[in-house]
Amino acid sequence: MAELPINVGSVVALPKPRLDDLLAKLREKGYQTIGPRVGDGTVQYQPIRGASEMPQGYTSEEEAGKYRLVSSGNSRYFDYTPGAQSWKQIFFPPRITLFDLCKNGGWKPVGSLEPSPRYALVGVRPCEIAAIKIQDLAFLRTDFVDPVYQERRKNAFILAVNCLRPGGTCFCASMGTGPQLSSGYDLGLTEMDDVFLVDVGSAAGKDILSGLPVAKPDAAIMGKAKQAVDAAKTKMGRQLDISDLPDVLLKNLDHPEWEAISKRCMSCASCTLVCPTCFCWDTQDHSSLNGTETERERVWDSCFNPGYSYQAGGNTRPNVRSRYRQWLTHKLGSWKQQYGVLGCVGCGRCITWCPVKIDITEEIPALRKETRS
Repeated sequence: MAELPINVGSVVALPKPRLDDLLAKLREKGYQTIGPRVGDGTVQYQPIRGASEMPQGYTSEEEAGKYRLVSSGNSRYFDYTPGAQSWKQIFFPPRITLFDLCKNGGWKPVGSLEPSPRYALVGVRPCEIAAIKIQDLAFLRTDFVDPVYQERRKNAFILAVNCLRPGGTCFCASMGTGPQLSSGYDLGLTEMDDVFLVDVGSAAGKDILSGLPVAKPDAAIMGKAKQAVDAAKTKMGRQLDISDLPDVLLKNLDHPEWEAISKRCMSCASCTLVCPTCFCWDTQDHSSLNGTETERERVWDSCFNPGYSYQAGGNTRPNVRSRYRQWLTHKLGSWKQQYGVLGCVGCGRCITWCPVKIDITEEIPALRKETRS
């Protein structure tokens, strides 16, 4: 039988049992496969070697302040909503050494930093691809390029998946970032009962599929896949009207709702840590007791951290009200002025993982309600 010709833009069918072959092919090409695994009662992004390590047969329940994995009763691998982790931990690690120095007749570098691994990200959702593109705008600017981010990003392979089961706090349809894949991936999966439909998004994706037992999908399965994606658009757990953003935020900086939110917000920074687009960071220096060695690390930080906005003379955001307002007005306001897009992709993580159940899809209407009255 002649091998099925595959080109960028082709859609082919891969039998679900052959997902392991696809993952093995990625490792043969030198990629470290990172994908979803069940851990601590949630879905985490960790190294995987095969499909047996993935959360097959699980779905998830999400509401404000709640995330729970439950049995789905089916054999699907991607029938859940991602947990607290996002893919920014791969390109923008929570903690990474920038340099080591040793005092030996003057300060000199100690060795050299190891090159970044080549990662294959397995199961990236459309909203997460949108988040990666937003972080690209911050770390791969025309006037500055972050070398750590750049190396990890350029060497990555993205195995994405259409999101057929939005969660209770998802609102990507409102943000135009999902649930259907559009671009930014090497291979895009649509999971059906017995097969994966595989959309070839790049030459690297075409190369990975070469030699795998793929077939041309029939019209019936293509139709079912389209219906499933279209249905997902109507199953969002949340909605958000963005028609008047960023104006509704930037023109209402003294709105009483900010004070109301501050009485609930703990300034714990959970929302910024789980957010796939937030990129605040700090540097920390660690020196040996004898003063001959030092190391500098970059670590995640947050605009909710009271020390983040501290400078000589005092703190520019000394209370919870000012810090929450900074976060939300940047995310859905001035971010648009900086980068041409809003800084939210509608993944709902900030709602799900907020310990006091603050919901931005409720806070924006609250700000709007009084301004329109």
